[in-house]
Amino acid sequence: MFSRLQEDIRCVFDRDPAARGRFEVLTTYPGLHALIAYRLAHRLWLGKWFWLARMLSHLTRWFTGIEIHPGAQIGRRLFIDHGMGVVIGETAVIGDDCTLYHGVTLGGTSWEKGKRHPTLGRDVVVGAGAKVLGPIEIGDGVRIGSNAVVVKAVPANATVVGVPGRLIQREAEGDDSHRKQIAEKMGFDAYGVTADAPDPVAHAINCMLDHIHVMDKRMQNMCNTLKAMGAYEDDLELPELKACEIHSTADEIQQLQEQKAEEETRLAST
Repeated sequence: MFSRLQEDIRCVFDRDPAARGRFEVLTTYPGLHALIAYRLAHRLWLGKWFWLARMLSHLTRWFTGIEIHPGAQIGRRLFIDHGMGVVIGETAVIGDDCTLYHGVTLGGTSWEKGKRHPTLGRDVVVGAGAKVLGPIEIGDGVRIGSNAVVVKAVPANATVVGVPGRLIQREAEGDDSHRKQIAEKMGFDAYGVTADAPDPVAHAINCMLDHIHVMDKRMQNMCNTLKAMGAYEDDLELPELKACEIHSTADEIQQLQEQKAEEETRLAST
C-alpha cells in the first residue's frame, strides 16, 4: 500500500509541472486523495462489504468532487488532474498510466446489469469534459480531446475529437509542391503545421491554397492563349505578401505603452 502511494506521488510529478513537493502533493491533490479512498473502498467491495464501500465512495465524492465506484477496476499510476466532476462507473476498467482531467465521465448507456462502462487501455489521456459512454474498448495510447463524446470503440494510438467523437487520421501523403509554392508566395507555411497535428485552421488555409493553385493555373492558361492570339502583356511580378499576425488587445496595449515610452524618452533627450 505504501509503495503504491509512493508510485502515485511520483506520477504526479511526472505529469504536473505545478507539483513542487511531496507534502504538497499528499495534502492538496484531490485526485490522489480519491485514489487512496478508492483502493480502500475497492477492498471493501471485494470483501462483500458493499454498503460500507459505497459509503466511503460517497464521502470521498463529498470532499474531492470525484466519484469512483468501488467496483471499478483501476490500474497503476492513474493521474486525475484537478478532478472536479470526474465520474467512473461500476464496471469501468482503466489500464496503467492513464490520465483523466476534470469533468471526465466514464459512464454507462444501459440499465441492464453486466458490463455497462468503458474499458481504457494503457497510457490513455482523456481531456477535460470528455464523456466516454458504454461498454466500449479504448485502445492503448489513445488521446481523447476535451468535451468529446465517445460512444464507439477506438483503436490504439488514435486521437478522437468532437461530438460525437471522430477519429483524426493523417491524410495520405501526396504531391504538395504546388501548395508549398503558393505558401511561399504568401509568406505562410501552413502545411508544416498539419504534418505534426490536425489543426483545423491550417487545414482550412491549405484548402484555400489548393483553390488558389487551380486559379493560378487557369489564369496562366488564359494568358498563354491570349499571347498565342497576338495579345501583348507585360510580365509583371506578383507583389510580395508578408506574413500577418493577429495580436490580442493586451499585446496592442503593450505596444502602445512601449511606443509612448520611446516617444517620451526621445522628447526628454532633445
